[in-house]
Amino acid sequence: MKNTNWRKLGFEFLSIFIAVISAFALNNWNENRRDNEAADKILAEISNGLEKDIEDIRINKKGHEDGVAACNFWRDVLEERAMNLDTMPMHYFNLTRDFISIQNISGYETLKSRGLELIEDDSLRFEIITLYEYDYNILKKFEEEYNEMQYQDNYFEEINNMVAPNFEYDTFGNITGIKLPLNISEAEKNILMSYLWKIQMNRHFILGYYTQTEEKLIQLREKIEKEIK
Repeated sequence: MKNTNWRKLGFEFLSIFIAVISAFALNNWNENRRDNEAADKILAEISNGLEKDIEDIRINKKGHEDGVAACNFWRDVLEERAMNLDTMPMHYFNLTRDFISIQNISGYETLKSRGLELIEDDSLRFEIITLYEYDYNILKKFEEEYNEMQYQDNYFEEINNMVAPNFEYDTFGNITGIKLPLNISEAEKNILMSYLWKIQMNRHFILGYYTQTEEKLIQLREKIEKEIK
């Protein structure tokens, strides 16, 4: 039997071992690179969605601020204080106006389909999940489902029945003015005052939640932009 060349066999085994390990490491590196690229693309999509959401939040905030101003205007009308009656139609339109919460969630849905663990930063991942699963849902429920904040359904008809008989119109049916003082009873005035108080309080409440959510969106977007640079 020929003597076995252990040195040669050892070298061949070591070469094969190194080749296998190198291939395995290269494969892992490629997978990690693909995951990182996918994570960056998804984070960029989320960031773009957040930018649009910030714009939508600011639009809704302006709408609720206009609603608060409308409450102040109609309180002045009821109390027969001096006011600019030229703005009356606008304030009447804004008084019971409702809004919907528009949220761009396509980036987050993509992340969920790929696996939330794709975001390696635990803190960043937690903030993203909290925003989309909690903050956005609460905001949507306040705007669209919480009965107390459905101003058109709850208040418009009764307010209109008491106030509209005092309106003045042009030949095209547009509201142009109002006869003052309002032809309503003291009891009706008190009811209207309570509605204005309730509407204003609820609008202030949701404005506060909008402001908190807007700040979270701005901070989260800044973190995401730093992550993908």
